[in-house]
Amino acid sequence: MSPGLYIHVPFCRSKCPYCAFYSIPSPSLIPLWWEGLKEEIILYRDRFDPFDTLYVGGGTPTSLDPGMLKRLMGYLLSHLKATRDPEVTVEANPQDLTREMIAALKGSGVNRVNVGVQSFDDGVLSLLGRNHRAEDGARAIEGLRRAGFGNMGIDLIYGIEGQDLKAWLKTLGTALSFQPEHISCYELTFERKTPFARLREEGRIAPMGESEATAFFLETSGRLEDAGYIHYEISNFARGEGYFSRHNQKYWHHVPYLGLGPSAHSFQDGRRWWNLRSIRGYFSAAKEGRPPVEGREDLTREQLRMETLATGLRTKAGVHMALIRELPGWAGAVSGLQASGLVKVLEDRLIPTKRGFLVADQIPLAFFQ
Repeated sequence: MSPGLYIHVPFCRSKCPYCAFYSIPSPSLIPLWWEGLKEEIILYRDRFDPFDTLYVGGGTPTSLDPGMLKRLMGYLLSHLKATRDPEVTVEANPQDLTREMIAALKGSGVNRVNVGVQSFDDGVLSLLGRNHRAEDGARAIEGLRRAGFGNMGIDLIYGIEGQDLKAWLKTLGTALSFQPEHISCYELTFERKTPFARLREEGRIAPMGESEATAFFLETSGRLEDAGYIHYEISNFARGEGYFSRHNQKYWHHVPYLGLGPSAHSFQDGRRWWNLRSIRGYFSAAKEGRPPVEGREDLTREQLRMETLATGLRTKAGVHMALIRELPGWAGAVSGLQASGLVKVLEDRLIPTKRGFLVADQIPLAFFQ
């Protein structure tokens, strides 16, 4: 498979209290980031085969002004090698998708937009610290459709204690009314060093209980599958295999990918490396002709195998039994997992069931007990 290219735009208009990704509300640093990015591109432009996916994430790429975003996309596609028909995705926040921004995306070769709607419930949006309202999400999606975007994703979040299932299903129904090609439904996580993590430690906020989370997950999966979507990864649903995220699958299957920008990760030939989480540090290193790398690791064959197992069991495709048969006590482990209703063996692959998805992180442990 061809490699993927990821660009990290580390800017947001405001920082969401649950977000652990590297991003800052400091637009004055955009010129420094841009100059560092151009230098980093020079360092890597001959080290990878042509890319067939380009994913621009963050942060919030659409917090850049339309002219800057257009300049970014043009520079990437002219200075880095790509295949003839790459998947080009940009993450967007609803309030940024003005007529001018949508036109900039359309005119820059972008053919896939992921909209961070998160909810169509104003109360939930306020609780999540989002600076848009439900009507902004609807307006943004309708604007993308009018502009001719035929591959669009909607991101949604659930998982606050006391959240009402009926209200969540209403949000899901609103999302379905737009017939997006892709829907991601993420259970809220309380990442270390985020405001939400601190509030949890203080007892002022809590995740929903396990039984509630299970009910939300199973109801969500059932509703979306009934609507014709394929539940192809724990949090991801697509209206046909052609709308699976080609880019994200590279992470799950150890396909090489290059990440550019502060905090971006890369992988090639069994080595993973990640960039500095500082715009000034990133710029200084790139300007001096040095890769702005904070750390790296060379993965052993065993580590690669374990990662393949862990990521594969989060997907509908599962893991090939050839890999499973290399694991100690695999026959007993598989039998036990099947008896528990967590996996099935189909066409020589170990496939997680719906309930297996719920405990996907624990299934690999069954092979090492």
